[in-house]
Amino acid sequence: MKVERHQPGMFSWADLATPDAEGSERFYKELLELEATETSGGEGVIYTMLTKEGRNSCAVYEMPPDQKEMTGGKARWTTYFTVENADATAGRIQELGGTVQGPFDVFTSGRLGFGVDPTGAVFAIWQPLDQIGAEVFGEPGALAWCELSTHDTEAAERFYSSLFGWSAMATPSADGGEYTLFQKDGQPAAGMITIREEWGPTPPNWSVYFAIADLGAARVKARELGAKEITPVLEVDGVGQFVCLNDPQGAYITIIEMAGG
Repeated sequence: MKVERHQPGMFSWADLATPDAEGSERFYKELLELEATETSGGEGVIYTMLTKEGRNSCAVYEMPPDQKEMTGGKARWTTYFTVENADATAGRIQELGGTVQGPFDVFTSGRLGFGVDPTGAVFAIWQPLDQIGAEVFGEPGALAWCELSTHDTEAAERFYSSLFGWSAMATPSADGGEYTLFQKDGQPAAGMITIREEWGPTPPNWSVYFAIADLGAARVKARELGAKEITPVLEVDGVGQFVCLNDPQGAYITIIEMAGG
């Protein structure tokens, strides 16, 4: 689906900070069948746009040294949400018990801030100017969904419902547990799950889903490219079948074959 505008309060972009930009670019280009265009991220940073038929899908950039030290050298996706006013939203994040860095201008593309919710999960807010974020969504090679994993779902629900105007609905999860579906004006906005004890010391985090055409073929290709499968294949009726991967640079993603294509 081609996108011309993202509604405020909705997932609109994701980028990957990685210790090996060349390796990450190669992995996602081949897995998702995308093209790459290098742009300047400022201060010597190369921000590589991954595109599908000329439309922005997501991006990859090399971690600066201090970020490599902080993350232990593991790649990490950041989830962006569109807002009408980044400065006002930053103030609201603090009022609700979160912390925020910025906002600041990204050339003429938009205004960006990084938030940390009260449970410890990092996310980004984006006030678009020249760049809306993802220009294609929900089709093979594009972002399809985002999901919060946290130890305190009640605190997270209060925070994001107040921040973005989301409503929450509990539904069964694919593995038999409980899944929280967030909605914005009746439209699905994001998901949330509880971090389980058997996952070990997993910090609260936002993760992203990418749509693919054929899950079986994508699993084979992902393994050939050096990724590891973290979950078995799971399925939600009417949504699709999916599997979580750990990419060669250490980042976690989920690939999903959408029901009905």
